[in-house]
Amino acid sequence: MKPNPVVWFEIYVQDMPRARAFYEAVLAGALTKLDSPDPDIEMWAFPMAQDQNAPGAGGALAKMKGVPSGANSTMVYFGCDDCSVEAGRVKGAGGQVMKEKFSIGPYGFIAIAADPEGNVFGLHSMR
Repeated sequence: MKPNPVVWFEIYVQDMPRARAFYEAVLAGALTKLDSPDPDIEMWAFPMAQDQNAPGAGGALAKMKGVPSGANSTMVYFGCDDCSVEAGRVKGAGGQVMKEKFSIGPYGFIAIAADPEGNVFGLHSMR
C-alpha cells in the first residue's frame, strides 16, 4: 500500500451555503466550485495540489439528492499548524467543539468538532 492511501473525501451536506461558510471560516480559506454534469450534485472543493504525487487527499463538500448529512461513520482530519486555532473558530462559525485539543502522544494533537450539518471532523497538528 502506498503512503497516504486516501486520495479523496466527501462531506455530505444539505445546506451548501451554510456548510461552505462554516468550513471557509474555520479553515480560513476559500472552497472552489466543481462543475457537475448532473444538476442533482453540487460540490465545492477544499484547496488541493495539482500534482497527483503530492501527499494528502483532495476532497469536497457534496450535496447530492438522496444522500443525507451527519451521523456518518467517516472521520476527516484537517491538517493545521496548531489545531487549537481552528478549533477556536468552530463555535463562532456555527459548529460545536466536541473535544478540545488533546495530545495523541508522538503523533501530535487533535481536536474534534461538528459542523452545522452534524458532520464530525478532526483537526490535527504536531504542536
